[in-house]
Amino acid sequence: MDASQLVVRHPIADDGYAIYQLIQRCPPLDLNSAYLYLLQSTHFAPTCLLVEYEGQVEGFVSGYLHPQQADTFFLWQVAIGEKLRGQGYARRLIEQLLQRPALAKTRFLETTITPDNTASWALFRALAREQGAPLTESVMFSQQQLGGEHLAEHLVRIGPWPES
Repeated sequence: MDASQLVVRHPIADDGYAIYQLIQRCPPLDLNSAYLYLLQSTHFAPTCLLVEYEGQVEGFVSGYLHPQQADTFFLWQVAIGEKLRGQGYARRLIEQLLQRPALAKTRFLETTITPDNTASWALFRALAREQGAPLTESVMFSQQQLGGEHLAEHLVRIGPWPES
């Protein structure tokens, strides 16, 4: 892979459908509507990043500032296409996003993970270790709350970040 072909940037509206298609190619991620990815690419663009490779969207990380906790970034989804998987791009995109001006005052990262998503558990445990921050977990949404057909979503909270 030619790293000079990689472009990391905030999404724009024209990226919405390509992001939708990327998520389709990344099971077990939950696929939301194309409309949602358009909203993330416009209203939430400052708290999202994508990576293009050879002109195609091959990675996306999305999230938002928690409405009731100004120091907390809620990471919604991380998707890495097959061409870039296994090379640390998920962690790098998250780290780059946390350094962006929109997230400068955050001290915590939250996300949810199902118990069986071993790749995500490994990613966020490694991120916590590398950042020197504690990781806690609790059930955020039970299987029953999710209609019984989806595993429980565990809230993972990393932080506070060490003072630099």
